[in-house]
Amino acid sequence: MNPAEVPTVDVTELPGEFALLDVRENYEWAAGHAPEAVHIPMSQLPGRLAELPEATPLYVICRSGVRSANVAAWLNGQGRDAVNVAGGMESWHANGRPMVTEQGAEPQVV
Repeated sequence: MNPAEVPTVDVTELPGEFALLDVRENYEWAAGHAPEAVHIPMSQLPGRLAELPEATPLYVICRSGVRSANVAAWLNGQGRDAVNVAGGMESWHANGRPMVTEQGAEPQVV
């Protein structure tokens, strides 16, 4: 599936309960992430498929929405129901969605 054809949802249109997969790198995750997200960096995903939530659909997020579109396309090609979160964590943060860090620092998107 072409990333341009991937199902996409705006942060403001996410359902009440959903499974979120964050595919950013470790340093991006450490700077700030959604509290309920599962973190598997994009480069590690093929070897860690067993760790994915079983939820359908699986919402995929990165910093701006580009990597997550590629991952969602790949996951859909693997038979998973995956949806890209448009605008990524930048949109998440801009819309006032909750963010946390492991160290208790002020969360940010890097």
